Amino acid sequence: MSAALLPGWPAAALVPLPVAIPLAVCAGLLATAHFLPKRLPDILAAVTALVVSGLCAWLAVRAGDGTVDYWFGGWEPRQGVALGIGFSVDAASGWIAAFIGLLYALAFVFAWGFFAHTHGHFQILMLLFLAAMVGFCFTRDLFNLFVWFEVMSVAAFALTAYHLEESALTGALNFTVVNSLAGFLMLGGIGLLYARAETLDFAGIAASVAHSGRDPVVAGGFCLVAAALMIKAAAVPFQFWLADAHTVAPSPVSVIFSGAMVSLGVFGLAKLSAFVFAGSGQIRDTLPPLMIGLGAVGAVLGGWMALLQRHLKRLLAFSTISHAGIMLTGIGALSAGGTGGLLVYVVGHGMVKGGLFMIAGILLATRASVDEISLRGLGRGIGPAGAAMAVAGLLLAGLPVGLLDQGSRLLHGALEGAHPYALAANLVGAALTGAAVLRAAGRIFLGLGEDPGDEAGAPSEEEREKADRPLWLMLAPCCVLLAVDVAVPADWVRTLAPHAVAAFTRQTLTGSLHEGPAWAAWGSVAGALVLAAYALFRQRLPGAVERPLSVGQSLPARALEGLHSGLIGDYVAWLAVGLALIAGLLALA
Repeated sequence: MSAALLPGWPAAALVPLPVAIPLAVCAGLLATAHFLPKRLPDILAAVTALVVSGLCAWLAVRAGDGTVDYWFGGWEPRQGVALGIGFSVDAASGWIAAFIGLLYALAFVFAWGFFAHTHGHFQILMLLFLAAMVGFCFTRDLFNLFVWFEVMSVAAFALTAYHLEESALTGALNFTVVNSLAGFLMLGGIGLLYARAETLDFAGIAASVAHSGRDPVVAGGFCLVAAALMIKAAAVPFQFWLADAHTVAPSPVSVIFSGAMVSLGVFGLAKLSAFVFAGSGQIRDTLPPLMIGLGAVGAVLGGWMALLQRHLKRLLAFSTISHAGIMLTGIGALSAGGTGGLLVYVVGHGMVKGGLFMIAGILLATRASVDEISLRGLGRGIGPAGAAMAVAGLLLAGLPVGLLDQGSRLLHGALEGAHPYALAANLVGAALTGAAVLRAAGRIFLGLGEDPGDEAGAPSEEEREKADRPLWLMLAPCCVLLAVDVAVPADWVRTLAPHAVAAFTRQTLTGSLHEGPAWAAWGSVAGALVLAAYALFRQRLPGAVERPLSVGQSLPARALEGLHSGLIGDYVAWLAVGLALIAGLLALA
């Protein structure tokens, strides 16, 4: 849909504003924050994020079933050749950017008074992070995708180490090294693709790829770019940095990391796979075994690792790895239903996981710990937070209500015929992550689980965050996220999703969007409840039953813990393994 055909406001002229406004506020705060009243940067940051969210939602509505395009400097394409750099907003990109703006606004509210003295630096870094994420969603130029990727990374590195403590610096170092290598990989892939296509515009590269046939240069470019985005998405076997970073980052930052940043890696990979590389038979043949295989492994591995943790932020980080694997299976389905499910899942997961990291921050602020075992029974004075955590755990497990469930149903529908094992892995992953959260909620807020299992041997660390913030101020944004996830009408999603997916993929993927079996959601919820009950009441089981179960769980648990060594050399070695795996599958296709 050409912007010139849109009546009323010139939509195309407003496309750069969701990126330009936070950057302008950053510059203003950098110059004036030392002279502003103490809480004014908090207010400006939250209002800016809300404005960005509103603008992105408006652009998504105006895009309809097409795109709203903007060419910087007026350098529009001539005879089908892109001469300049552009943004292209489709409904899916616009709504996801609107969700990200809302998540930031609520994170700023949650962080109100979090730091005694910031001089605006925290808000500046967060707004820079926001601008980079929106730019990543809107860009239609591969090199600019890399630029926004790097801006996101730089802001994230600084925010991870914001406390400047030893553990924070260690986690930030692992994060920095692994994601910097991802940047180098992406830049190398861009160089190969530019050498073949002689353009960086998505449409131009797509046209060149479609005419290249089985081309090792195109395959090499995809291999490097896909690996870089999978590192950002914390996909197996590139996931090792995530738990280290999430564990030590300030709680408001972890909300953004798990709620938006990781999912954007999957989002970028989905856009490139469905649009830029859709014309390559070699890459299309590689995507199902690669994405379905790694996604299924990630869903189960991340869920199991979550169930083994006692440090709540680390538990949630492994849960994010599991759900990132679930999202990857949507790419591997190579269908409109799989992509549609992925896009809805990104938003639903971000809302629920953002709310859970806020609850972890509430426990840090009010109980000076996020160690599940040490906190046993100490959450009774903050019952509303416990209720919110239980609801969020059920939503992660697949409770059939809300956006997360709607995304899951579309993914199940795309996978149930051709990839039943991936559907099973997704259900297992959802059950495991939901069980981990429900177990933690039962132990912390109800005092259950006096006999901990393998989670007792998991790593933990004493932490503390600013304690003089009122509970209602911290809990309100968490409740808003969960309420929005639950309140979005299913009929609205069913109406919007087919048109949004067609525009997002440029109609390169076919098939209808249909929901999977109704029993799947209830099956994963039942599994989560059974696993959580076993963890909390295991001491009441007969010894003849409990001992074999404990041994069967402990042996693989220790092996999985050993893989997450915390050593950057080990993480880089696994990165090389993942890169070799992608290259090998491309060679076999």
